[in-house]
Amino acid sequence: MDDDRTFESLGISEDRLAAIEAQGWTRPTPIQAQGIPPAMEGRDMVGVAQTGTGKTGAFMIPALERVEAGAGLQVLVLCPTRELAQQVAEDARLLAKGSTFRVADVVGGVGYEPQITALRGGWEIIAATPGRFNDHLARGNVDLSGVKVLVLDEADRMLDMGFRPQIEEVLRKAPRDRQTMLFSATMPNGVHALALRVTDDPAWIEATPSGTVADLIEEMIYMVKPQHKPELLLQLLGETGWNQVLVFTRTKAGADALSARLGREGIVTDAMHSDRQQRQRIRALERFSDGQTRVLVATDVAQRGLDVEGISHVVNYDVPLDPEDYVHRIGRTGRAGSAGTAVTFVTAGELGHLKSIEHRLGRSLERIALDEYGYSGESLASRKDDRPQHPRKAGGIGTRSADDLTEEELEALLGFES
Repeated sequence: MDDDRTFESLGISEDRLAAIEAQGWTRPTPIQAQGIPPAMEGRDMVGVAQTGTGKTGAFMIPALERVEAGAGLQVLVLCPTRELAQQVAEDARLLAKGSTFRVADVVGGVGYEPQITALRGGWEIIAATPGRFNDHLARGNVDLSGVKVLVLDEADRMLDMGFRPQIEEVLRKAPRDRQTMLFSATMPNGVHALALRVTDDPAWIEATPSGTVADLIEEMIYMVKPQHKPELLLQLLGETGWNQVLVFTRTKAGADALSARLGREGIVTDAMHSDRQQRQRIRALERFSDGQTRVLVATDVAQRGLDVEGISHVVNYDVPLDPEDYVHRIGRTGRAGSAGTAVTFVTAGELGHLKSIEHRLGRSLERIALDEYGYSGESLASRKDDRPQHPRKAGGIGTRSADDLTEEELEALLGFES
């Protein structure tokens, strides 16, 4: 079993084993135990893995075993974000400890000169974002002829963020006899097609974090009439612990309208969708990541292209139409072993989509019916004398669990006509 594997049993060199031990790694993670042996043999690899599974070690350990000091650029890792590329480079430096291998990150937002020095100087390992790396390609600063290992890390996010042309350019100029490893948290059709095209008889490895989505993320369904959605969101945002909140809407207009409404209530909010220019999206992400913005309202442009630590809550303000989108959306919280909460607002017309999600998950999600929202027509605003606690907390007021309601009762509650 993979749990019984040791790094020594994977055929890793003494130098690399010493570097691994210096990092305090005691046993390989599942993706490392499964992925390192075929990668050590030079096979291409497709890995389905999220952040927090140890995937960087799974590709960097075998890649470093192929590097020759002073032989120019040999390992190139493309990453969707500056932060990830910098982290991959740092991990590579630690794993290369004891060798003379040189590692650099080539990313946007910083000066060109140190990057030119590393690229023209033939540093052996480069972790880069596609945009900045292609800038250097166009300027003639990069020689790809010696690349032995090409890694596409978090390929789904790179495609979501519009980097396909830059990836294709690197693929065209890299040697055909290279080893290619592609990693992705999900495998939608576009990524699957790319994986099949750029790899040759790859080893397919699937791994999940130490806890499953169900273990790491508390999921709740709020049954609500459309006109009460803004009030419900404002009520939840007033509760303790709602510190950094990502809200998904179905439409761009809906994202802008909700962002404006929250702003009028004094909540620092940004909107992010495809009508916003790239620089506006980057600024919105930076403000959200830095904690300057408490709430980011987004369409599905952010469901896989956003990796921010510390998101406390994800809110599906509108139920996603595709069950896969539900999985991608709520995966923005509960990252790298941290707990998170996913909340979904469901109206009468969305119950069918909810059932599709449950079918995809293979389990039922807890529904919460809020009496204080006055399904007979009474507004929450007229009942401010006693604001309810969070329904999941002990002593919550005016709620009924799905355990107490049949599906027919829920439909009737929400106004379905028989």
